[in-house]
Amino acid sequence: MIRDPVIGLVGMEGAYGRWLQRFFRERMGLEVVGRDPVATNSLSENELIERADVLIFSAPIRQTTALIREYVRIADGRERGKLWLDVTSIKSAPVAAMLESQAEVAGLHPMTAPPKSPTLKGRVMVVCEARLDQWREWLQHTLHALEAECVRSEPEHHDRVMALVQAMVHASHLAQAAVLRDYATELGELDALMPFRSASFEMDTAIIARILSMNPAIYEDIQFGNPYVPEMLEKLSTHLAGLKGLVNVGDDNARAAFRHEFLQTSHDALGAKALDHGNYSFEKLGYLLADMTEVRTLSVHLPVDRPGSLRALLHVFERHGISLSSVHSSRTPEGEVHFRMGFTAESDSRALAGAINEIAESGIGRVLLSR
Repeated sequence: MIRDPVIGLVGMEGAYGRWLQRFFRERMGLEVVGRDPVATNSLSENELIERADVLIFSAPIRQTTALIREYVRIADGRERGKLWLDVTSIKSAPVAAMLESQAEVAGLHPMTAPPKSPTLKGRVMVVCEARLDQWREWLQHTLHALEAECVRSEPEHHDRVMALVQAMVHASHLAQAAVLRDYATELGELDALMPFRSASFEMDTAIIARILSMNPAIYEDIQFGNPYVPEMLEKLSTHLAGLKGLVNVGDDNARAAFRHEFLQTSHDALGAKALDHGNYSFEKLGYLLADMTEVRTLSVHLPVDRPGSLRALLHVFERHGISLSSVHSSRTPEGEVHFRMGFTAESDSRALAGAINEIAESGIGRVLLSR
């Protein structure tokens, strides 16, 4: 296997560029160099091509294909024997552009924004292997280190699927956001609606909030940059128009047609196994949302990450006679693991205060937040 290649990043100042820098430097111990138009100390294109053994394109979707072709022109064969990758949400055009080079080529698509964790553990990574030979083993080693759930795909199939997995989901929620905006003056903004929430509404509005809080260019390019999105939007609007038509008619025949077209037919098409799995996932998320509403909570960081650390923390509460109603963990951008513990409303305040003091004085953990 090829050892210790120099990693070159095109777009190193972007969100994924910065995450990839940390991953390759800290997780894999590799030298990382790069170029970004907004950075004053970037390498030139020629310097990057010369120095990088693995060149990764991490740029906005609308710029990626033209950018790759410019690097093909500048490299002019000097890329032979090296590996070129991209981490774009669209795969057909970038992979085709990289194949115009003489480098080995694979397209990658992490199905998540740059995570707070040091790896992609628990996330999916789509891998489009286009031209691999001597770099195949190194790439497999890297994917293993990323800890992602990797799924292989041809670029065109990837883009067709992304029209559903990404563009359809975003389009549906952006339309919901627009409807909420239309009703805001009449029924109130989102904060006024949340007291009436169902679990479904809370999940949907969480996705809406996520989309509207992130980089708008990403969501714009996912809609406009995938050639299979117009067909999906046409189908989506057709089905919504059909639903609207049936509701406007409103009689028993329309109700029967609704049950057949929108419930039974879709149920049969999607399959019982997938629906059972999805329903279980919904219930798990519902339980998590319920836990997050607990009034009495405590967040603790365990500075020593080793087997038995959590058990020692839980024993503190046991000694003070405190019952936990939930325990959840999360990771900060710096990699610290935080535990959030919920308690019943009947928990003794003095006992809880005693447990907090013992946690701090013993050094078992650092109390971050208590309420």
